[in-house]
Amino acid sequence: MTVTTRQFWAADFRRYIMDRQIIINVGRQFGSGGRIVAQRLGEKLGIKVYDNELISKAAEASGFSRYLFRKSDEKRSLFSFNSFFSSQAFGQVENYVNDNELFRIQSQVIREIAKSESAVIIGRCADYILRDLECTIDVFICAPRETRKKTIAERIGTSPEKAEEIMDRTDRKRETYYNYYTFGNWGVASNYDLCIDSTILGIDGTADFIIDFARRSGKLK
Repeated sequence: MTVTTRQFWAADFRRYIMDRQIIINVGRQFGSGGRIVAQRLGEKLGIKVYDNELISKAAEASGFSRYLFRKSDEKRSLFSFNSFFSSQAFGQVENYVNDNELFRIQSQVIREIAKSESAVIIGRCADYILRDLECTIDVFICAPRETRKKTIAERIGTSPEKAEEIMDRTDRKRETYYNYYTFGNWGVASNYDLCIDSTILGIDGTADFIIDFARRSGKLK
């Protein structure tokens, strides 16, 4: 994405974003409960939460297969698209789209959402994509390592050792994906407006705290 394109989008957004709108971008460690916190935010504020649904919107907007977006999203690595150039998939037009193009399309979908409504957006580098807007609150949800490991083990019915392996692998993928596309550092406090340990106040308490923070910041009326 060129600087000129970024400047264009920033100017375009400011013409359309209403003062009453708010976009809460939620980054999270795997097993921290960040997705559930985001869902609670949506319920409490009466606004949509975009996660997997965002993949569907990106697919519809681009005309490419939803499978491409889902596989790229699940792998979350710099070379995730290589698997599409197998002998079985070779020759299909949709398989000639690289990860950067998929990210561009998904970024456009995120911008369209921010242009038209208030929303909670989970991951997808939304904090970076919408960084020029004044109506955003960028949040990162974390939790102690042992707590996350236990949560994951109970959720998927596996051993603590296996849960830890999955936790570390997932967080590495999220970090790689975020750092590559944003040139920033995933999970580093200075990248966000608010970083919060979800175990301190619990899921609902964390959602309430974020809402109160947004109100005190003047971004939520």
